[in-house]
Amino acid sequence: MTDLDEILAGLKDIPTATIANALDDVGKLINSSIAIRPINPNMRLIGRALTVDVEAGEPGDFTSEDFRVGAMLDAAQTGDVLVVSAKGAKASIWGGMASLAATVKGIAGLVVDGSVRDVDEINACGFNVFSRHVIPTTGRTRLNVKSIGNEISVDGVIVNCGDVIIGDSTGLVVVPYDQAPKVLEKAMLYQADDIKAAFEIRRGISFVEVMKQFKRI
Repeated sequence: MTDLDEILAGLKDIPTATIANALDDVGKLINSSIAIRPINPNMRLIGRALTVDVEAGEPGDFTSEDFRVGAMLDAAQTGDVLVVSAKGAKASIWGGMASLAATVKGIAGLVVDGSVRDVDEINACGFNVFSRHVIPTTGRTRLNVKSIGNEISVDGVIVNCGDVIIGDSTGLVVVPYDQAPKVLEKAMLYQADDIKAAFEIRRGISFVEVMKQFKRI
């Protein structure tokens, strides 16, 4: 496995809250989104970020050709998470057919600071989607895919290609690629502490005492 494969394997079962604690320790204080949520609470995703920058406008501001969802899919590799900065647009950049195509290709998931639609179809193919909005309105002629692969901001969190994206029912965190080994090390320690703290609580130790003993629960 590559180093990144090992990091992904290590982080895949650690809750986002625990990873966020580890991100605080490495100085990545703005590391999670309050607004972008899984469209199904059972969804969990992890993978390498492939970034997409989208410009939003009014109906008719752009052509249908500017709505380059196919280019996004073509650029993604197996295991990638498409991360789309659509500036909170209330017009859908993604739907059921795109989810089916992404599933067939082995793309790990989608994060959109904007909107998606076709929730039943997305759920049916088992594709993991985190989005700010769900709305029926199409993004064709309203959205322009400006670039793929550049630095973007998603709900105030900076994302670059290759960063590690993890999402679960609590929310979404972004682990910068160059800090991922340290974050994994810290997160594994905190996860072990969580297990120990739960054991102490079950055997009758007060929560006050447990909080003193474990600083990051």
